[in-house]
Amino acid sequence: MIEKLRSMAIFATVVDRGSFRAAAQHLNLAPSRISQTVSDLERELGVTLLYRSTRKMSLTNEGHILYTKVGEMLQAAETGLDAINLMSNQPTGELRITAPAFVTQTGMMDSFAEFAKSNPGIVLKFNFSDHSRDLISEGFDVAIRAAKLQDSELMSRSIGRADRLLVASPDYIASQQTANHPRDLEKWSWLHFSMRPERAELISEAGESASVECKHRIEVDSAYALYEFAVRGLGLTPLPAHLANRGFQLGELVRVMPEWSVPPIELHAVWPDRSRRESLTLIFVRFLANQSNNL
Repeated sequence: MIEKLRSMAIFATVVDRGSFRAAAQHLNLAPSRISQTVSDLERELGVTLLYRSTRKMSLTNEGHILYTKVGEMLQAAETGLDAINLMSNQPTGELRITAPAFVTQTGMMDSFAEFAKSNPGIVLKFNFSDHSRDLISEGFDVAIRAAKLQDSELMSRSIGRADRLLVASPDYIASQQTANHPRDLEKWSWLHFSMRPERAELISEAGESASVECKHRIEVDSAYALYEFAVRGLGLTPLPAHLANRGFQLGELVRVMPEWSVPPIELHAVWPDRSRRESLTLIFVRFLANQSNNL
């Protein structure tokens, strides 16, 4: 019976991941082992569960019925594990986390490390990427988002903020006409982060706000790339404070119009409403929220 339950769980993983290869990667098994397990299950049950072709895979009617029941079984098992974890001083299990790449150089890494030390029974699998990852299809339990949240069915909680500074290289600033007001910066060349709006909001020390059109010819999808282009004199850009401060210390960057500030980016943890590892996710999110992560 245990082996049959294992085979059904592997079958459900294939459906969840969309392919044998993706399921194999997720389970750390060979694709041939995954395919053979599903074939053996079909032979034992006497039905076809999956239609296979070179381009796609789809469920048969019998496969759909089994997948639904297996999903209920796995959800019940995870609920049982969650109940035990909530009562345990040493929660156990695996947690898959995705976060922006820039946080690897910030104090949030201290929070991640402290959580790992405080919870030795939890296996943490991190993905650091400035690309927004899909929690559901890619199987993540929780994501750290450094952007304004869109309306969605995901649960969320604020865990801090990421301060930003408007910077450019000394040589680039020297090549431009003096800016007396943020509107003057519309004549400058901006470096654009692809996941941010094409207008910058600036706030003066007196509380005045200004919206600036960020005309650009270079767009990137990495905060580190923004830094590298900025130090090479290709324009101005808002940078996470830790990267900007590195540039200041090396003399590669200076702050543009320091009497005006760029609003910080709010940091949120987001997770599926029906997470299979709900208790571990909540333990992790509550820990981060209590750390007051201001980067």
